[in-house]
Amino acid sequence: MTEPSVPEGDSRLVRGIDLWGVVSLGLGTAVGVSIFSAIAPATALAGPAILVSVLIAAFPMYLIAISYAFLGSAVPVSGASFVWPSRFLHPALGFFIAWMRIIANMGALVVLALVLVRYLSTIVPLPTRPAMFALLLLALLANLFGVRTAARLQTWLMAFLLLLFLVYVLWGGATAFDPAAFTPLAPEGVSGVLAAAPLLMGLFFGIEAATEAGAEVADSRRTIPLGIAIAIGSATALYLAVGIVTLGVLGPEALATSEAPILDAAQRFMDLLGAPLIVWAAVAAIGTSINAIFTLFSRSLFAMAEAGLMPGALARVHPRWKVPHIALLAVFAIGCVGLFLPMELTFLFLAVNIPNLVKYGSVCLAAAQVVRKHPDLYENAGFRFSRRKMLVLAYTGALCAAGLVFVGIEADWRPYALLIGWGLLGALYYFFRRR
Repeated sequence: MTEPSVPEGDSRLVRGIDLWGVVSLGLGTAVGVSIFSAIAPATALAGPAILVSVLIAAFPMYLIAISYAFLGSAVPVSGASFVWPSRFLHPALGFFIAWMRIIANMGALVVLALVLVRYLSTIVPLPTRPAMFALLLLALLANLFGVRTAARLQTWLMAFLLLLFLVYVLWGGATAFDPAAFTPLAPEGVSGVLAAAPLLMGLFFGIEAATEAGAEVADSRRTIPLGIAIAIGSATALYLAVGIVTLGVLGPEALATSEAPILDAAQRFMDLLGAPLIVWAAVAAIGTSINAIFTLFSRSLFAMAEAGLMPGALARVHPRWKVPHIALLAVFAIGCVGLFLPMELTFLFLAVNIPNLVKYGSVCLAAAQVVRKHPDLYENAGFRFSRRKMLVLAYTGALCAAGLVFVGIEADWRPYALLIGWGLLGALYYFFRRR
């Protein structure tokens, strides 16, 4: 078998994602579980200087986002994280990234559904796995009826989430904020600030998500880079605002030991309204992430099937709804299989983050190759810096991603073993598929 062809795009898919769809897909993927859980352990390390740690954690994603914005405006395709490395680096690398992300997306669906059910159970007790199954089914149905429906749902949920956080920030900042909570700013010094940063990098993972559906983005040369810029800037502002208010309300000592810091802070100044408000904020945040995974992971499977690396049925597009319906059903099935995994969040977080970092590094290298070897695509990009600056930014982003891959190995080695085993299985599949 010859090397698989890599699809440029697919005219059967509808360009139904506008600028706010790109923004809400990026924000919705990034603003999920981490904002409700990561700030407490990070504060234990950095104290009030966690706000500086947020900016340090954002730096690698800003670099990586530049490569995504560049490629998304030059070569908008569905399944971008597979297509770009396949086309500009090597087909085997593109397959490997997409193959590893099967585990990553399975883990992400399980984490998100589990945490969402736990939050909902604080209001109405729910059976864990049946409720998780119901959430996956709802996400499937939302995506089956067209990308416009999925993008519209994403925008509504994100608007609701931002409204709830706006109420939280304004109310808490006006009634319960104590500036003395920020003194001393960095009790553990620079080392504490730097140590907290890796815990916060997950806050920005997925900000580039809409590039996975690039062939369905209207006016993609302009919309993708602008949407990524708005999404990552809005995410940074949101995290800083929520962090400042939560610190000012709880104080660093109470925040560092809290299991649900935003909920604890809200209950101090909202009384009985605090719990429902934060639960619904969690529903909106995690719901947008689940919806985004269905929309974007299905496009990755779709692109792999078009390239001949997955069963051809995954490339089918529904004649009425214009979505890859078989790929969406496959995402649902993968999520259901994940319901049988152990419900250990540290294990699942690492299983999600490691393949994402490999993906980020590869896309940065693909961006560098486009700058070096494809002058026509470079000139066609709606967003670009000078060639020298683009190369420096792309290679620096790749180095950051490579270094971060090994940050979590001391916390739990098992996800690394799982992903190595899954990667070897993928290598065998790729070898026999090509024969």
